[in-house]
Amino acid sequence: MNLGLENVGTALILTTLAGLSTGIGSAIAYFIKKPKMQYLSFSLGFSAGVMVYISFMELIPSAIKNVGELWGVIAFFIGIGFIGLIDIVIPKTENPHHFIKTSTTAKTQVDKPLLRTGLFTALAIGIHNFPEGLATFGTALSDIKLGAIIAIAIAIHNIPEGIAVSMPIYFATKNKNKAFIVSFLSGIAEPIGALIGFLILMPFLTPKFLASLLAFTAGVMVYISVDEILPVAHQYAHGHTVVSGIVLGMFIMALSLFIL
Repeated sequence: MNLGLENVGTALILTTLAGLSTGIGSAIAYFIKKPKMQYLSFSLGFSAGVMVYISFMELIPSAIKNVGELWGVIAFFIGIGFIGLIDIVIPKTENPHHFIKTSTTAKTQVDKPLLRTGLFTALAIGIHNFPEGLATFGTALSDIKLGAIIAIAIAIHNIPEGIAVSMPIYFATKNKNKAFIVSFLSGIAEPIGALIGFLILMPFLTPKFLASLLAFTAGVMVYISVDEILPVAHQYAHGHTVVSGIVLGMFIMALSLFIL
């Protein structure tokens, strides 16, 4: 891979814009005048749909293509084991799947299980954005046009990811600014990934390493969707609202992949 160092500035700008597009999704909290639980159920289902679809239709196939099915699957399950271990060591009173009924919680209180779910989602998306930043930056160094196309595709992906982070945090804290800031910051991992790739990892970075990291991230995202997001969504569910959110999340991600 021949890297064009004269393109460093442009590559960093493209990667930063792609990452910070989470802010578009984050801003949705500002347009909700009064929180309704059906919005929460729908948005959490949407979040899970986005994560699961990205994992199985984009991250894992990309990993298998570059490192083979065996190592791709191994990296995927290592990701599941990693986040599962974190889940085990979290005290039960703070664990997101130990629910607190909203009917018994004062409206002024912070819903800690739901807040932690939002923060876990931000962590997963941050991990997801890190290798994306490396990929976008490295591609743009060698081919600005191709790098721009990838940046646009990732930016579209990051908009619903911004929603995925901001909504549970907003419903947990009723604080629109906090929801926006945490969600917006989850996109910072993208340019950080680019900077680290340029300053530290570039001499050692290989397509196989990056592909393995994507499969690892897919494992993290699938675990969080199944173990954290969906149980919380059904806790606040209204009919088939959660399923509708899942389907729409998958559809939007599928549409963005098809168009680009």
